[in-house]
Amino acid sequence: MTTMHYLERRSELETYFDRTAVAAWTRLTSEAPVGRIRATVRAGRDEMRQTLLSWLPEDMSGARLLDAGCGTGALSIDAARRGANVVAVDISPSLIQIASGRLPADISPNAIRFVAGDMLDPSLGKFDFVVAMDSVIHYRPDDMVRIFAGLATRTMHSLLVTFAPRTPALTFMHMVGRAFPRENRAPAIEPVSERYLKKLITEHPDLDDWLFGRSRRVTSGFYKSHALELLRR
Repeated sequence: MTTMHYLERRSELETYFDRTAVAAWTRLTSEAPVGRIRATVRAGRDEMRQTLLSWLPEDMSGARLLDAGCGTGALSIDAARRGANVVAVDISPSLIQIASGRLPADISPNAIRFVAGDMLDPSLGKFDFVVAMDSVIHYRPDDMVRIFAGLATRTMHSLLVTFAPRTPALTFMHMVGRAFPRENRAPAIEPVSERYLKKLITEHPDLDDWLFGRSRRVTSGFYKSHALELLRR
């Protein structure tokens, strides 16, 4: 991952999520009514979040979790309810503000630390578990794996990530999506096959201590994402 490419891409994503689509993203992740297409995306994201949560311990008391690319904080809240000490980081200050404002009354303000910044910032500390749900799908596969490696250096037990699977249906849906008004579009993603991504992970020297765990694809209308569990040996 070249530093320049990573920083340029991160800047594009920050602009999109913090300015262009913050209102649409806020509505999508709320309980407000949405159109048919966005409803399928909301349902898919909910299913994916539940999948990743099912791969974490039911009792996370005393465990530190990094929600890398937390968006409006739904997964962070669920993990905090299990007793986890959560650091919720996102590149969008606007989304972080919304996430902190959605903290339910039953969760202590000390249970989740909301941070606007880079998920790879080493000052965030070390974690027992890291979850990166749909937050690295906009990077090239080789950069994506280097991001995984950067997160893995600070992860003790498991790293749960998602990627956009390379399928004809996904390619078609994104071609259709380009016809939507810009404010309704997500940033361009980088689809990759599971086999190729696993090959890159296997070949990365900083991921030698990691094994593949569970794998699951979630498809819901215009939402298609694939979850992958990485476990420290």
